[in-house]
Amino acid sequence: MTIVAPGPGTLPGPDCAPAGTDVVEALLEAIRIRAGAGNEPITVEHVPAPLQVLGRGTDAIAVRHPQLPELAFKVYAPTTVGCLADEYAAYQRLAGSPYYAACLGRGAFYLVLSYEPGPTLYECLVEGITVPARAMADVEAARAYARAVGLHPKDVHLKNVLLQGDRARVLDVSKYVAPGDEDKVWDALAEGYRRLYPLLRGRRVPVWLIELVKRRYKARVKAGRGAQVPKPPSTAITWPVT
Repeated sequence: MTIVAPGPGTLPGPDCAPAGTDVVEALLEAIRIRAGAGNEPITVEHVPAPLQVLGRGTDAIAVRHPQLPELAFKVYAPTTVGCLADEYAAYQRLAGSPYYAACLGRGAFYLVLSYEPGPTLYECLVEGITVPARAMADVEAARAYARAVGLHPKDVHLKNVLLQGDRARVLDVSKYVAPGDEDKVWDALAEGYRRLYPLLRGRRVPVWLIELVKRRYKARVKAGRGAQVPKPPSTAITWPVT
């Protein structure tokens, strides 16, 4: 395992790794996961103790080791590990930004990220946690920052934005390298925040209602744009509430 300070340049040797990461390396190699068809989440077949699964997406899962609570390891499935290079490159460009998790290193099939606590915006809706305007502004600033460093931010949605106090942190930049930054899902969410959220602030929104809105949004986009359908906000890897 190679742990480095994020930023451009070649990776130094594994002697830069924090104490204990050699133990984690063997555990990560024992993980067995399988990518699903289409837009389905990863299937988890085996995660050895004491690793804790933080979340799963369509390309990878995130795990944490109790001896290294400040780190999260994003482990890719064998058939999706090709996404790792793009995500690592994106994190290199985003190094130092206050709006994103930090990438501290990489292995052959995983990234080493800063562990980021806090509920996702999806969880905020379900639990009635108020999402302040400053957090929404942070997401807009995060997207602008990514564009300024030559990336193409996309796939930003309720499950990959964390609320930390009154600020936001964006997770999952795996699609930022690919050209094109059209992000209609987030644009629709931001418009909904401006127009509808004042009526919902502080109230619990049932999961079934959120999912219904997602399905109707997807159907509306599909009808209007044919096969060009943005992914619904349901696939990101997310950390648990702390």
